[in-house]
Amino acid sequence: MAEHKRDGEAPIPENRDYYLTEEQKTELKKMESSGWELKFIRRPSFQPSIVVLVNRDNDSVGILESDGTLNMEPDIVIRP
Repeated sequence: MAEHKRDGEAPIPENRDYYLTEEQKTELKKMESSGWELKFIRRPSFQPSIVVLVNRDNDSVGILESDGTLNMEPDIVIRP
């Protein structure tokens, strides 16, 4: 079971598709086949979700934007 850091919420909710746009769902499938994995989905109240991916090969971090593009220079702090 994954370690939960905040209020008992799982880093990736069971109903993850609820938090993703259609563009994100499509691109996530492509990214997963290219060595990327979904790390977590931040779900701030009254704001869009933040979808965070990591590359298994070189530990790169990216934000999967609502339009399906991967932002490789995210303005986000990730705890180790």
